[in-house]
Amino acid sequence: MENSDSPSVGPRDRRPDALGDLRVLPDEVICAILEFLTPRDVARVACVSRFSALSYPPLLLLRIRFSSFVEIRVMYILCNEEPLWMSLCLHRVNGPFQYKGSWKKTGLLLEHTNGESEELLGKQLRFDGFNSWFLYKRLYRCYTTLDSFNFDKGNVERNENLSSEDFDGKKPVLLTGLADAWPARHTWTTDQLLMNYRDTSFKISQRSSRKISMKFKDYVSYMKLQHDEDPLYIFDDKFGEVAPGLLKDYNVPYLFREDYFDVLDKDQRPPFRWLIIGPERSGASWHVDPALTSAWNTLLCGRKRWALYPPGRVPLGVTVHVNEEDGDVNIEAPSSLQWWLDFYPLLADEDKPIECTQLPGETIFVPSGWWHCVLNLETTVAVTQNFVNSTNFEFVCLDMAPGYRHKGVCRAGLLAVDDGSFEDIENNVPYVKNDLSHSNLSRKEKRLRILETGEDPKYGRAENVVSKNYNLWKHGFSYDINFLSMFLDKERDHYNSPWSSGNCMGQREMREWLYRLWVGKPAMRDLIWKGACLALDAGRLLECLLEICAFHNFPSLTEFQRLPVGTGSNPVYLLGDCVVKIFVEDGLEASLYGLGTELEFHNLVNKANSPLQNHIPQVLGSGILYLENGSYKIVPWDGSTVPDVISKRNTLESEDVLKLASFLGEQLRHLHLLPRPPHISSTIVERELNVHHTNGSTEAAPDNLNMPAEWDFFIRTLNKKKNNVSSHLKKWGNPLPSTLIEKVDEYIPDDFAKLLYTFEDENDARKVCKPLSWIHSDIMDDNIHMEPCGDNSCFSGASKDADLVDNGYRNSSDDTEEGKSWRPSHILDFSDLSMGDPIYDLIPIYLDVFRGDPFLFKRFLESYKLPLVRSLYQHKSVEGDDKFGRLSYYAMCYCIVHDENILGAILSIWNELQTAKSWEEVEQTVWGELNNYKGFP
Repeated sequence: MENSDSPSVGPRDRRPDALGDLRVLPDEVICAILEFLTPRDVARVACVSRFSALSYPPLLLLRIRFSSFVEIRVMYILCNEEPLWMSLCLHRVNGPFQYKGSWKKTGLLLEHTNGESEELLGKQLRFDGFNSWFLYKRLYRCYTTLDSFNFDKGNVERNENLSSEDFDGKKPVLLTGLADAWPARHTWTTDQLLMNYRDTSFKISQRSSRKISMKFKDYVSYMKLQHDEDPLYIFDDKFGEVAPGLLKDYNVPYLFREDYFDVLDKDQRPPFRWLIIGPERSGASWHVDPALTSAWNTLLCGRKRWALYPPGRVPLGVTVHVNEEDGDVNIEAPSSLQWWLDFYPLLADEDKPIECTQLPGETIFVPSGWWHCVLNLETTVAVTQNFVNSTNFEFVCLDMAPGYRHKGVCRAGLLAVDDGSFEDIENNVPYVKNDLSHSNLSRKEKRLRILETGEDPKYGRAENVVSKNYNLWKHGFSYDINFLSMFLDKERDHYNSPWSSGNCMGQREMREWLYRLWVGKPAMRDLIWKGACLALDAGRLLECLLEICAFHNFPSLTEFQRLPVGTGSNPVYLLGDCVVKIFVEDGLEASLYGLGTELEFHNLVNKANSPLQNHIPQVLGSGILYLENGSYKIVPWDGSTVPDVISKRNTLESEDVLKLASFLGEQLRHLHLLPRPPHISSTIVERELNVHHTNGSTEAAPDNLNMPAEWDFFIRTLNKKKNNVSSHLKKWGNPLPSTLIEKVDEYIPDDFAKLLYTFEDENDARKVCKPLSWIHSDIMDDNIHMEPCGDNSCFSGASKDADLVDNGYRNSSDDTEEGKSWRPSHILDFSDLSMGDPIYDLIPIYLDVFRGDPFLFKRFLESYKLPLVRSLYQHKSVEGDDKFGRLSYYAMCYCIVHDENILGAILSIWNELQTAKSWEEVEQTVWGELNNYKGFP
């Protein structure tokens, strides 16, 4: 018993004892882990006590070690949080659903637990001795009221009876009187809507990829019962289809009736109008409207709190992610309520957003690119529409353009600008020069995160790659189309580059939209042309078209003929009675193949005197257009032979390729000679195997008792791939012959350990007749950095060998334009570095970099100079099968079980192998040169 004279210190904190090993994790991390369990399992974890912890499987998955003396009350608290159950429920429901008074009950009923749900719900318990600031804040947000937000006018300009001439569309404005005559002013209340649309289902907006809807009567019931920190929100872009009568209750205000999307059919138009209904605490977190469109929002009942920042000024607490492959933009932001409660009070007065409280009947205008956040102060009903007009059209086209850097700059402003662009910024942004001093760059900074391809925006390894001056962020930047277009990737081909999945329309739809505008709005063609140059690179295509017309003596272009027609991936132009098609899709090889095929088809139709020739256009001329010395050149081509210009260009570049082959051989030699780690114990290897097995990367394979520990993981991985090799090859599909797939199991070894040729030395120690090396495994074109040079500095190390000079491989000043050449300088990206057979590294080099050229491969091996198998075994065979004595067999086996579609690459290089009858035929054709390699002493 405690001394009665001692001061009271309150209940003992039970958290450390109750959570065991999990006590080192913050509560928010534990709650995030719990979201990965099913609702049924979370309910059971909440019931776990010290008597059942050891027997309950989900706890073993979490690797929890609990105290044997303390009842697990903390898990009960964590597992009964309504925000947790809301997340569990919404990530499982798909389609219409009903709220059952609590998220836990709703989630368990969705799991079809029937009578078990009452047992899992249990009786609510209360405990002392546990405090959590994280849980307290969430609870506070669930039950707080917003009465303290006064009916202030804020600092957004309010205006009544604004004329079209005085409306510039460049800054936010709160407009009154625009909805006075709408029937919606009187009929869009929850009671009236419930009478008319009680059984109509509307889409629900929430932070999940699931499509969720609720009947309006169920949603109204939810609003009355809920106590959520981020309540469900009706945000329905199809309300006009499910409730057509609602469209008759309002009309687009006169200031916003110019909308370039009107030229599209209803089913082609991107989502543009939304019915918005939500209770107190609901709202929209910080965002920029899609495609940099502008928007108007009219409130019919309730109050909304708005906060806005100008373009490029990322709000505190918000992170912008831009995928550098396709430019898709993802924004991480707290809920609107959380931002107002946790971040807004931290802002100095001069850093606070533009803000206002919107009242019933008022319409707010949000210009293109403006950040905005909305919080409903009470139950609200509103309607909003996004639109494209002459003011924001170029910004919308810019945002559609392929690439990523300009998308980052449009949303994150100068935070997305790297150090090399400060001179451009100083010349284009109206700042005091002193504000750009490098001394300020380290004071206070915010970051733009760039996502790599396929990376998960929540759990990925995206790096913060740029950070910039806080003062630049605070003062905004020049939201000017000429300035923003500076950040477009000028070298990117708009017809080949990936189209952002976040764009509101696809590439084909974009081309059709611009062409319809071009035809339907002739007075706006100057503006439409500017947009087409941003989104489709129409200006560069026009340069090509003019060269083609001049070469073939076509009539001069009219203004109307400047824009491509149709939606195909290759631009097509109508020039009176002529059609010009420019092949650009998928690069040079695909374009040549497409053009050659079309020419061959026309030739066949004419030779056969087929009736088809009366119904297809005749070919007036064809050729290849290429850029040389800054100007376009054209050479005719009939598709029958390899174009001279292609052969000539390959010859001109051959010296650089030879340097590359020697460089790669030399550098790969250095990599493969790096010291290996000390001997790896069997225990460590086994542990690594277990980890990868748990993650699904490998599976247990029979132990090779004679296998050295350092080779064990490499061989087990290959054997795992071997076990499902047939299905693996079928996945890649044609053109791999089915006969090869049928014979693959008999071709590759039944155990990849046979490729190592283990033997016992004089000390009875097990050895391997192959070197174990560090391997890059991914040396392809995109991982080799080339730099220009124009003198003898192109040669370094082995590249200065006399044989290169004597055979004329060194560039002279007359070899290429201005005597410039290219040299390899760096090998990049060692993220896939591992240990294994060095032959594995030959696959991407030979097939991707050298494109199967045996001469370059031989040059590479001459610089490599390392044995690929120890001389002890070089010409021996194993178990009487001489295939194990061929280096080509090793390489072919690794190609077959490779993670990438290596066989598809092989068949694209050696077309004749598409009819191969055996794997030996493929092996000798592709890797035969490797059998002549003996290595060097």
